[in-house]
Amino acid sequence: MRILQVSAELFPLLKTGGLADIAGALPLALMAAGQEARALLPGFPAIVAGVRDLAPVAEFTAPWGERFGLRAGHVAIAGAPPIPTYVIDAPALYDRPGNPYEDTTRQPYGDNHRRFALLGWAAAQLAQGLDPGWRPDIVHAHDWHAALAPAYLAFARRAGGPRTGSVFTVHNLAYQGVFAPWHFAELGLPAPAFHMNGLEYHGQISFMKGGLYFADQLTTVSPTYALEIQTPEQGCGLDGLLRQRSNVLSGILNAVDDQVWNPSTDAALVQGYQTPEGRHMAGKARCKSVLQRQLGLAERPDAPLFIVVSRLTEQKGLHLVLGGLDTLLAQGGQLALLGSGEGWLEEAFRQRAAAAPTSVSVTIGYDETLAHQLFGAGDVTLVPSLFEPCGLTQMYGLKYGSLPLVRRVGGLADTVVDCTLEDMASGAATGFVFDRFEDADYDRALRRAFALYERAPDWRRVRGNAMRRPADWGTAAAQYIDVYQRALA
Repeated sequence: MRILQVSAELFPLLKTGGLADIAGALPLALMAAGQEARALLPGFPAIVAGVRDLAPVAEFTAPWGERFGLRAGHVAIAGAPPIPTYVIDAPALYDRPGNPYEDTTRQPYGDNHRRFALLGWAAAQLAQGLDPGWRPDIVHAHDWHAALAPAYLAFARRAGGPRTGSVFTVHNLAYQGVFAPWHFAELGLPAPAFHMNGLEYHGQISFMKGGLYFADQLTTVSPTYALEIQTPEQGCGLDGLLRQRSNVLSGILNAVDDQVWNPSTDAALVQGYQTPEGRHMAGKARCKSVLQRQLGLAERPDAPLFIVVSRLTEQKGLHLVLGGLDTLLAQGGQLALLGSGEGWLEEAFRQRAAAAPTSVSVTIGYDETLAHQLFGAGDVTLVPSLFEPCGLTQMYGLKYGSLPLVRRVGGLADTVVDCTLEDMASGAATGFVFDRFEDADYDRALRRAFALYERAPDWRRVRGNAMRRPADWGTAAAQYIDVYQRALA
């Protein structure tokens, strides 16, 4: 099958979150499975700079009348075949300061409806022959930024266009791409699309809803999240539609790219390590010692190092981490945090680091190298989220032997097994899990982590379980191929 992956980000070129990791890894996994995969990306500066051998393919007209170009090249991935990639050449829309979605004052760009409608429009144009040399059988759109692609394809099909299958993946239902209704005329969709059975959402336009309604098949990034988003509690107002379309909704657990996240080969680590049984884990101890020194923490091998690599939002449960910090420090633990987000959380963590600089390290922002070093050095990875569609952080923690402490929700529930006596005895235990999004439940999980850390043989066994847990892209790719076949049918 010829499969077009459509997303706003792709690692290693541009990353604001886990979407980029998936967008970079899935095409490689599909190619390894014998499929013909290509990517389509907006022409953000980092993407234009990173896609090699860009050459013009075609020009096309946006629904609102502007002319733009389409270029093609490839993304070079170390140790893997290059990913053939299309880039939308539209500097007026994409070559801007800030991040892909917000300006330098962290306000969404006022024309985001155009910037991301163009992504879906270009995908649909490719499906209708924009590139004479290649036309996809399947368009796979990721998150709200690409969500209009299935809508454009559905109406093109009704008008006699080619039969191209569409798949829409929800990475996080909370971010929906909602815009004022008067922008609908710019989108190039017929009037019936702005309807309850379409893009209309409480009088506004929802890109996310368009993808959910018009795609042939729907997926999300974990089996548990696929069930949760069909409930009022986590459906973000779209649970009714998701229940209506449950027969085409699949939950496919994200995987980890072994070329990027592998403690035995990770160039970011001062020393690699690989065997979870403990015979060759000296590298992890050295990583911890070096990182403690680098961050100004007390160099104590006996102090359990808790790490946070996250957007700083209440959704991620970071106020629980703040509330439990006194307990963590009183029991001799250390905290190293990397992330950015809500101003009050950034400032609160900064204050805690200033008050206890040898026990708490806070780095505001994102640094890919430091993220790898934190997983390499950490003993416990904190992910106490209110909701978590899949979560990659806990998967990196598992792979690097930094045991995840998580809430039993979404992909966290699907990937981490609590250290109960029976699960430790069976070899299934891989971390620490709590249920209620409350300080008391989080605190009990924290105390379980300290208790296990003091029992070194048990800690090593659970760490071995965690590092051995399979998280390969081959399994996920096979599930996606099955979804693509259903979309074509």
